[in-house]
Amino acid sequence: MRLPPARPENLVHLVRFVRGEKVMLDADLAVLYGVSTGALNRAVKRNAKRFPDDFMMPLTDREWEGLKSQIGISRSAHGGRRGRPYAFTEQGVAMLSSVLRSPRAVEVNIAIMRTFVQLRRLMDSNRELARKIEAVERKYDERFAVVFDAIKRLVAEEDARKGQPRRRIGFVS
Repeated sequence: MRLPPARPENLVHLVRFVRGEKVMLDADLAVLYGVSTGALNRAVKRNAKRFPDDFMMPLTDREWEGLKSQIGISRSAHGGRRGRPYAFTEQGVAMLSSVLRSPRAVEVNIAIMRTFVQLRRLMDSNRELARKIEAVERKYDERFAVVFDAIKRLVAEEDARKGQPRRRIGFVS
């Protein structure tokens, strides 16, 4: 089996958001490392002390169903797995390099770390953009407050005129 090149642009679509964390699924990591999902998970279990809860977490049924529907995974995808997958955080992926020792593992880990860094930069730039847009909105809201007040006064005057009895036009006989 030919493994995909380990470059950030090839990996970014494998990063998911679960419980507010950027994570990668065990099956996706196994494909990248060129091992079976079972082999990856066995290596992790042999080194369980290296993978605390903030490095690796089993997905709940609800999280797994949500991910499957988002990314279009069928029942037979990911090797027809029987259980729920594990999600590895950035730290968990880094720890995998110490458990899976091969040239491919080193290459993949470097690419994954670069991917996480790029995603972090992108998210930071989006937050900065949101702050700038908010500042512009506040600036223009203050300037247009005068216009909105004038419009409200005109509408109020029109409503007041409509409430007054109208003078009848025409001849009285």
